[in-house]
Amino acid sequence: MNLTMELDRRAWVVQVMGLPVSVHLRGPEVHTDAVAARVERVFAELGEVDAVFSTYRPESVLGRLGGAPPDPATAEPVVREVVELCELARARTGGWFDARRLPLPGGGTGFDPSGLVKGWAVERAARHLADLPEHDLCLNAGGDVLLRTAPGRPAWRVGVEDPDHPERMLDVVERAGGAVATSGTTRRGAHILDPRAGRPAEAVRSVTVVGPELLWADVYATAAAARGADALDWLATLDGYAALLVDSTGRVRATSNWPGSRPAVQTRAA
Repeated sequence: MNLTMELDRRAWVVQVMGLPVSVHLRGPEVHTDAVAARVERVFAELGEVDAVFSTYRPESVLGRLGGAPPDPATAEPVVREVVELCELARARTGGWFDARRLPLPGGGTGFDPSGLVKGWAVERAARHLADLPEHDLCLNAGGDVLLRTAPGRPAWRVGVEDPDHPERMLDVVERAGGAVATSGTTRRGAHILDPRAGRPAEAVRSVTVVGPELLWADVYATAAAARGADALDWLATLDGYAALLVDSTGRVRATSNWPGSRPAVQTRAA
């Protein structure tokens, strides 16, 4: 019996938070207005988050601060939560993720939690679909993916983009649940700052992290890109997470628990 063929499917795509966000559902009655209304709440919440945390919109809460970090003592609860999570992320990554010293639109550096906010916001917004247990979910926010699959259903297949040839897949991972997050220079150039050197990090072309939580997969991928080509040794110490890394020379390496088909080390011609 082919369960994949028997499942109804529906997809929605909206430009929000400055990137395409797609919601894919598999399951019964996915074409109902009730299901569509829940999906609209997902997009609406992401828009609300962008209105607070966008560093590109001068009218957002962070935009009005002009790069200064919010004061946790006076900030609204949702901002205080993100500030506290950023501090936790800085501690967990040994300072390689540091929202206090990141490049800002228009030049300069300042407080920018974008490397954490996207994963955090997607997990929050996905709660609007949490009481649809018979529906499989793939929520893709610009390449950072949150997955859920009902028992007995086929896993989702997530492609990992080749940073040197974005039209090709470097690998494909099958995941029934959890998260897949990628950071690197392919789409936005060297936009991740090495917080210790104070300059753009360019030693890593791409790093993809899979694990149980999108927030932390995204943070770990960003920290690894900032850390450089030796980040794989650090990533290998993270319980429950696995990674695939492409350095600036084109060498492809993976942690021993990487769920795809790539070998642990592979050198490619340029």
